[in-house]
Amino acid sequence: MRSRLEPIKKVARMIDRRLDNIITHCRHQLTNAVAEGLNSKIMAIKRRAGGYRNVANFKTVISFYCGGLRLYP
Repeated sequence: MRSRLEPIKKVARMIDRRLDNIITHCRHQLTNAVAEGLNSKIMAIKRRAGGYRNVANFKTVISFYCGGLRLYP
């Protein structure tokens, strides 16, 4: 923070605000990549279908594609 360069101060403030999250990631090596991937799949299903009659049908399709179900055994 003693730097006279504003971009360096900006990075220092950002690291200071997120220090707890950075330390947690270093300890546990966890990210939200799996959740983001699943969300991407669900959004692709929603775009491809163009709408479902009700929420139950939409949940069924999500379970089918994201749950690892196979149509033919």
